[in-house]
Amino acid sequence: MARLTRKQKEAQAKIEKDRLYSLEEASALVKEITNTKFDASVDLAVRLGVDPRKANQMVRGVVSLPHGTGKDVKVLALVTPDKEEEAKEAGADYVGLDEYLDKIKSGWTDVDVIITMPSVMGKLGPLGRVLGPRGLMPNPKTGTVTMDIAKAVTEVKAGKIDFRVDKTGIVHASIGKASFSADKIAGNANELLTTLIKLKPTAAKGTYVKSIYMSSTMSPSIAIDTKIG
Repeated sequence: MARLTRKQKEAQAKIEKDRLYSLEEASALVKEITNTKFDASVDLAVRLGVDPRKANQMVRGVVSLPHGTGKDVKVLALVTPDKEEEAKEAGADYVGLDEYLDKIKSGWTDVDVIITMPSVMGKLGPLGRVLGPRGLMPNPKTGTVTMDIAKAVTEVKAGKIDFRVDKTGIVHASIGKASFSADKIAGNANELLTTLIKLKPTAAKGTYVKSIYMSSTMSPSIAIDTKIG
């Protein structure tokens, strides 16, 4: 096991063992224990009482973080020529169709989100093996397959993220940066958790939110009280 550095030990010492923190307390503490030289991401890991192998217990959705992600999200709009200007004006970083499909076929995936139109999805099907594992395949459920390209691009740029439970029953999401105020971190975290609670599958039995942990890049995790909202 790797030995902890002095800063890591100091950070660990600030977290009370066996204590469950409120969102507000955790949001302030995560800033205090973050010692990276760069602006670290703040992440939430939520363990849910679901079986993701069953279709009726899959939890997936989108949430617009009220204070944004703090990240410059690179958006590719795969659209027909009549929609190109709309996508550009909304702030898409890359706009086009066939030339970008060819680039993706060659292995290019240097974007965070791909937004497209229903009529283009047929062309994206063969690229599923490239886009799927990277979480880049557009999906109507997350609002990335739409005729309202401008709205979709604007929302993603403003802090709309999508999430899904992984095979171990955990939802991982980045909810901001360590440079955010504690209030903004807590506000974003609360928005995500509220959305997750609304998405509780009717087939899920027993305790739904089993544990919540907040951490930043390279920081220890802070356990949060699950009695929220």
